[in-house]
Order: sequence, then C-alpha cells, then structure tokens
Amino acid sequence: MKLGLMVGYWMFGPENPAPLAQEAERLGYDSVWTAEAYGSDAITPLAWIAAQTSRIKLGTGILQLSARTPACAAMTAMTLDHLSGGRLQIGIGVSGPQVVEGWYGQPFPKPLGRTREWISLFRKMIERKEPVVFDGEHYQLPLRGGSGLGKPLKLINKPLRPHIPLFLGAESPKNIQMATELCDGWLPLWYSPYRPEVYSEALKSAPDNFEIICPVTVSVNDDLVAALQPIKYMLAFYIGGMGARGQNFHANLVRRFGFEKEVDRIQDLFFEGKRDEAAAAVPDAFADEISLCGTKERIRDRLAAWKESRVTTLLIGDRNPETLRLVAELVL
Repeated sequence: MKLGLMVGYWMFGPENPAPLAQEAERLGYDSVWTAEAYGSDAITPLAWIAAQTSRIKLGTGILQLSARTPACAAMTAMTLDHLSGGRLQIGIGVSGPQVVEGWYGQPFPKPLGRTREWISLFRKMIERKEPVVFDGEHYQLPLRGGSGLGKPLKLINKPLRPHIPLFLGAESPKNIQMATELCDGWLPLWYSPYRPEVYSEALKSAPDNFEIICPVTVSVNDDLVAALQPIKYMLAFYIGGMGARGQNFHANLVRRFGFEKEVDRIQDLFFEGKRDEAAAAVPDAFADEISLCGTKERIRDRLAAWKESRVTTLLIGDRNPETLRLVAELVL
C-alpha cells in the first residue's frame, strides 16, 4: 500500500505547502494532492510544490471540469508535466450543481456524458497524433455554429508523455463504473474497508492495475470519542451543507452505506441551524470506518483492514508532520 499527502486548499496569507510536501517526500510518500472549490485553484499550489520537490508525484484532487475546457486542461497538464519531470497525475470531477451553475455559470445536467466527452478530448490532445476534430453533444472542435473560421489544431508543444494518468472523483455507481472504463484510477470521497459491497458492483470491471486513491483522516487521541469528533463534524457538514436538500450526492452516498434514517436526521438538524446536534447525530461507526482514529496501537490494528482492501493509496489529509511520520512508520 502506498501513501499520499492531501494538502487540500491553499488557504490565506503566506501559507506555504511545500515544506510539508518535502517532508512527505523524505518519508517515502508516493504522491501529494491539492484541491479546489471556489477559492484557491489546484494547479498553482501544485506548481509551487513541484518546484521544491524532486520525486513525489503531483496530483490534483480535484480539477473541476466546468472550470476548464479540455484544451485548457491539456495545455496546463502538458506544461506542468514537463516542468516537473513527468510527475503529474490529474484528478478530475464534475463538482455539484451549486458550484457548476452558481460559480462557473455552466449547465450541470448530463454530467456523465459531459465527463466522457471531456476525457476523450483531453486524451486526444495529450496524445497529439493529429489536429483535433470532435463533434459531441457538449464539446465541438471546431465549434459548430460559430464564425466558421475555426480550424482543427493540436498542441504546439510535444507533451513529455503521451499519457498523463487521469483519476476520476466519483460517488455514484455509474460514475465509478465509468472511471474503471476510461481512467487510470478512482478518487472516492469515502471508503469503508468493512463494507466493500457498497462499491463491488461498480468496480467489478476494473482492470488489475486500476488504482484507488482514498482520502483517510487520521486523528490520534487516547480518547476515541474525542478523536472521532472532527470526522463527525466534517460528515455533518457534507451531509447537511454540501448540496441542496433534494440533491446532495454526499448524503446519497452515506445512504448507500446503510445510514438512511441517520442522514435524514442530520439534514433536518443542519437545516435548522443545529450544527452541533447534527454532528452528534453522525453514527460513530461510520465516522470510525472511513478514518483512522484513536491511539497509535489502535490505528496500527485498524490499518490491517485497509491493507486487505482494494485501496492502493491511503491519502492522508493532515498538516501535522508528526501524523505523517506516524503513518509512514505504520505503513511504510
């Protein structure tokens, strides 16, 4: 099993993610990942990290597809892959309707079809075999119905590699299945090694070299109840606040894990403004299964289930160097 570091969003002021990435590289971590929502972008901090490291792989977790055309993403990926010596891997995802339509001003319907076309175009552009012609429902090159002056083009620069790994951030079964068909791996939001049946049907066609890079929060504390608290607050926010009541992909995912009544209760409390009570309503069992919590000895014991799972990389979302060292000691 490999380890990755999730530095997530760049926040505010002079925060520098490079020293933490350098420590992860020293410890033997395989990759470091950035994120974006509607604040900092994922590429700029990753380029900053790339310039100050030499071996660790560089991942976006995730690039939002509505933010960039396939051409923009291909140009960016080609450039950063060259500058980093071939260390780039691209995590992509559709985000949700609140961000796609509220921030990017793009239509959200038919996200699977749009993703499929985006991936196809990105691949063609990076392969650079010929000028790109594409006539899809969501993308056309040259543009259909424009000035009529557009012409098929290909990247001016030759990419360092004809294939840059793509990882799809996906929650629904159909989206995960598409990842096994079109991508090098999958970025789940939450995974429980104790409930592999939740994803087994969607993953049944995955090739042997298909990677699953899974974020796992590590919370070290002799008091297990206290260790679980940050995970429960995070889950309450995603279930209650990250999406509309009638369309919340994260809430739907937790329902598929078997917690339907609990999800309804969490959403009710969250929308009533009772966030502490919403967090308290998150099942301890679920929070525990998707994280590594408790004493060092308990974390070591619970790592066994992860090592036996289909997950290939544990993506550690913690900015404490001591936590990175602990996990490296236990895994590597």
